[in-house]
Amino acid sequence: MSNYKKLIIAVDLSEDSAAVAESAKGLIAGTGAELHLIHVIEPLSFAYGGDIPMDFSGIQDEIHQQAAQQLGRFGEQYGIAPERQHIVLGRPEVEIHSKAEEIGADLIVVGSHGRYGLALLMGSTANGVLHGATCDVLAVRVGSKKKS
Repeated sequence: MSNYKKLIIAVDLSEDSAAVAESAKGLIAGTGAELHLIHVIEPLSFAYGGDIPMDFSGIQDEIHQQAAQQLGRFGEQYGIAPERQHIVLGRPEVEIHSKAEEIGADLIVVGSHGRYGLALLMGSTANGVLHGATCDVLAVRVGSKKKS
């Protein structure tokens, strides 16, 4: 039986997010623990820097609207109320820590890929979440499994 009372599930809204949510739900099944979702949108200016003289606000707004719709559907699928679904703009590990502290989470659940190829990005996010968290962190292995 889990001692966790409030969990925050960090999702990137990829197909791997379901595995992360399923693990969190399984961990607290029947305990009455409160689930929250967080999806962090990295500002386009982080990716493109200040070197490109473009206004990204329209594109950023569209990304936010699409993410809100996806997160709403995802949250509904897992029985997570809209007021417990959080979309924030910033660096994933920083924003996940901030929201976890704000809501008083005692566990952060995040997906983690292996440390190779394109999966390095999510792996580094999970690593950043793990090393800066003030509560427990569960890293759920997602994506390609290591072949034996």
